Amino acid sequence: MKNILFAASECVPFIKTGGLADVVGALPQYLNKNEFDVRVIMPYYTCIPEKYRNNFRYVTHFYMDFGMHPDKQHVGIMEYEYNGIKFYFVDNEYYFKCDTPYSSDLKWDIERFIFFGKAVMAIMPVVGFRPDIIHCHDWQASMIPVFLHTSFATNPFYSSTKTIMTIHNLKFQGVWNIDMFKYNTALPDYMFTPDKLEFHKDANMLKGGLVYADYITTVSETYAEEIKYPFYGEQLDGLLRARSASLRGIVNGIDYNVFNPANDKQIFAEFNSKNFKEKKAVNKEKLQQQLGLPVDRDKYMIAIISRLTDQKGLDLVNYAIERICDEFTQFVVIGTGDPRYENMFRHYQWKYPERVSANILYSDELAHKLYAAADAMLMPSLFEPCGLTQLISLRYGTVPIVRETGGLKDTVQPYNEFDGTGTGFSFANYNGDEMLGVINYSKHIYYDHRDQWDKMVKRGMETDFSWNSSARQYEGMYTWMINW
Repeated sequence: MKNILFAASECVPFIKTGGLADVVGALPQYLNKNEFDVRVIMPYYTCIPEKYRNNFRYVTHFYMDFGMHPDKQHVGIMEYEYNGIKFYFVDNEYYFKCDTPYSSDLKWDIERFIFFGKAVMAIMPVVGFRPDIIHCHDWQASMIPVFLHTSFATNPFYSSTKTIMTIHNLKFQGVWNIDMFKYNTALPDYMFTPDKLEFHKDANMLKGGLVYADYITTVSETYAEEIKYPFYGEQLDGLLRARSASLRGIVNGIDYNVFNPANDKQIFAEFNSKNFKEKKAVNKEKLQQQLGLPVDRDKYMIAIISRLTDQKGLDLVNYAIERICDEFTQFVVIGTGDPRYENMFRHYQWKYPERVSANILYSDELAHKLYAAADAMLMPSLFEPCGLTQLISLRYGTVPIVRETGGLKDTVQPYNEFDGTGTGFSFANYNGDEMLGVINYSKHIYYDHRDQWDKMVKRGMETDFSWNSSARQYEGMYTWMINW
């Protein structure tokens, strides 16, 4: 049996702010349980819902040296089994008593997650789980490879343990001044040099993980290439080029048990790839009614389900929205984020109440209803490591309109009217007129070549973006690494 430990700051169903949680929650369940014993460790936030917390089992607790802090820190271990996977939770009220998993104070979050990384290493010998591989997700878990090669380098328990660092979004790195890092890690001065943790005179957690991990993955093949270049590399492109022999992309999947229009109880009418034409229209009419839009199944409904941030290409939407929202179109948005974009969508809803519905909130139920109702999903991202929205859209017969970047390029095949192929529409340059041209082309196919549109929807619904194929790639990588 091969022992794999996932370490991450969030995981469904316990806590979620983004796609990271979906990956950490779903992937372990799709790995072969006869070959891999996969366990997950994350912080024991007080904001984890009571229905889970009340069933966690206390294992033990101990006190751990932490950096140069004068007092030892309490490390409690809670345990819970969910869908056949064992979860460990690192308990420390000082660090993890919170209303949300991340605070608005980056310095505080960096200290908390340095503590988390060291606690993970201290907990495994106590629970007796000796990982062959620790799979570390994003900057919050990135000190684990660093500690493995420093503070725990002579610990025989970890003599054969290897690490994988997965980048879900390179933009977030955990950067603060070196003195603060020294205080919280007690690492020697030579660790804070440009070939290790030093980063433009500060220290960088993610950089440490990328330097010391045995292998690096990211969440799509195109993104793995893009991040070797300055535009996408977030000032780490040189390091990623240097480590390119140990870097690969594996596209994320989605959990087909959660996202299945054939038995989704959150949507108005369930459907599959054979009866979607009538049933999607029913979903559209019911949602129009719920949102107070004119009820008309012939309207072209474009959706955005997203964090409302610059990364998501919303400045392009702002540039073109007056021309997107013509009399034949309804534009439905679900998301929260930058006040500038929240207010932009609110403004256009006020200006065009029959054409724009701005839902500035996070609602899983409303999102499912919109996936089932919309004709097209707009994702004009500046960069997109993988993207799950387009995968869910394809599953629900909603045609993605994407910019060719990262995982969007890898998962959406552009429509070709001459040979009748493709699952969506795409544009290459980060340009509002180019985006508008593709949206107008999609409307032309929708209204004037509806049979071709329906075939494209069917192709998208029948494409497999479950975790099955990605999980096989992870299994192969784990096995290969363990046998080094």
